[in-house]
Amino acid sequence: MLTINRLDISDARILIEGARAKAQDIGVPMCIAITDEGGNLIAFERMDGGKVTSSIIAMDKAYTAAGAKKATHEYGAASQPGAPAYGISSAIGGRLMVVGGGLPGIVNGDVVGGIGISSGTPMQDQEVAQAGIDVFLAQL
Repeated sequence: MLTINRLDISDARILIEGARAKAQDIGVPMCIAITDEGGNLIAFERMDGGKVTSSIIAMDKAYTAAGAKKATHEYGAASQPGAPAYGISSAIGGRLMVVGGGLPGIVNGDVVGGIGISSGTPMQDQEVAQAGIDVFLAQL
């Protein structure tokens, strides 16, 4: 038997609050998605002004980060022509994201979920995702 550690709705709310605060600080309304360790959606928020098209992107970033146990930006370089993971972005029905903004949530070495952010530049998305993770980890 396995014992699985995963985010719950209270954790998801903390992640969203941290991400939202950073998004407000930088002045970019974001779509924020939180998944459990298997990439299943727990919570989602589209801030007023967040791009409608970014909703699915944020969810897929969180899905990728949790399920693959890797930050989405790490797939960016690895998925370019000639790189070891070239073409991976078409995997899993196109859900695997290779653009910054998706981070796994790691507690005691275990991936417990993921956060996905979209509506800004990849660097802004990644910054907002990291802020959500930082606030969450500070609460532990």
